[in-house]
Amino acid sequence: MTGRPLVRDVAGQDRWDAERLAKRRAVEALRSGVPNADAVKALGSGQSDIEDRFTGMLEAVADPSIGRRGRASMLLGAGFGEGKSHLLTHLGHLARAAGFVVSTVVISKETPLYDPAKVLRAAVESAVDPAGARDVLTETVAALDPDSPGYAELLRWLRGPGHDLNERFEATLLLHQRLSGATAADGDEDFLDTITRFWSGDPLPMPDLRRQLKAVGEAKTFSFSPVRIRDLARQRLRFLPRLLRAAGYAGWVVLLDEVELIGRYSLLQRGRSYAELARWLDGDTAGPGDPGTREPLVVAAAMTDDFETAVLVGKNDREALPARLRAKETLEYAEVAALAEEAMTHIGRDLLSLAPPDDAELDRAYRILRQLHGGAYDWDPPEVHGLERLGATRMRQYVRAWINEWDLVRLDPDYRPLTEVVDTVTDYREQPELGSEEAGDTSS
Repeated sequence: MTGRPLVRDVAGQDRWDAERLAKRRAVEALRSGVPNADAVKALGSGQSDIEDRFTGMLEAVADPSIGRRGRASMLLGAGFGEGKSHLLTHLGHLARAAGFVVSTVVISKETPLYDPAKVLRAAVESAVDPAGARDVLTETVAALDPDSPGYAELLRWLRGPGHDLNERFEATLLLHQRLSGATAADGDEDFLDTITRFWSGDPLPMPDLRRQLKAVGEAKTFSFSPVRIRDLARQRLRFLPRLLRAAGYAGWVVLLDEVELIGRYSLLQRGRSYAELARWLDGDTAGPGDPGTREPLVVAAAMTDDFETAVLVGKNDREALPARLRAKETLEYAEVAALAEEAMTHIGRDLLSLAPPDDAELDRAYRILRQLHGGAYDWDPPEVHGLERLGATRMRQYVRAWINEWDLVRLDPDYRPLTEVVDTVTDYREQPELGSEEAGDTSS
């Protein structure tokens, strides 16, 4: 038997397999209601007004000459399954494309909002740079050039508007400047790692710090006072965005998801959580701060849109909680009460509601998903009915209905599926096991 030899296009096959795998990942993510990069890239967000506002904040932060000073932030609201997490993921992609480092923190038992140290640590650990790389802070410290204009600006800020930060920050930046470079010894390299870990959220060994300062002739320059872990975390939130900018990034974007978990905390935990939410949205008002400079930080937080009715009104937090906090008659709780009131005002006044999908958006999503499902499973999906288009139906419900019906028809072409919707109710009952009310008070 004669004929031409069979030539296998290995590269083309691998490319097709990779594309199909990406499409399957997207379908599986959408089926389970958990957004991933492939799904978000395929569908977009469908929230053009919020996208425009967010990109405007990015532009203002990237160019300090644009817009108002202070912190750029937004608070997003929607019902369960209406696309909050999907939208945050999409906003993160926009931010990375604009040169920002992006962190996503899901408020949970492990990262309670009232504990700034744990939330900040989660933000550092989840950080992704514009190229998609992780371990961002280590790479940032390695990229710092003490002779660069960005580094000089960081020093000017730390010794000017940022002078109220604990001396540990100026001391460690000074040591980084002295110990970096080709002449650094092995021990110097080890301490540079210690500095990176401190900036990331670890404790700083004070004997080692003083020994290093003595070695460079700066032992008498600093007198270190005790500082609470939670206060260091808040100060890191002011320091780290500027550190990232000094390394060449446009800034830092932090996305906070499932903020509605506040409603399940005990009363004091809720008070502290509201206060921390105000700090994330507005900046830390405890010290002199730096109101004259634009922070290279953007914060977007998402929560359920029934929170005001269910918790601020339903649990009477708006009226009762500040009074309970002030009844403790301490300066700390008076500050927490004031910040909690600010956060509750934000929730009632500034919550940006996600726009429900209209017919045009549903048609667009349907076409994309039909093509995506076909590519994922190498078939031609037929038309499916899905759900009746009602104002109360959520985008996630439409998406899951279409995908499930295509799955069933692919297995049995003669089957005619009919999907029904059963709503779940958000539960705001208190769960004391979510954590300790006094977390983060330990001094360092």
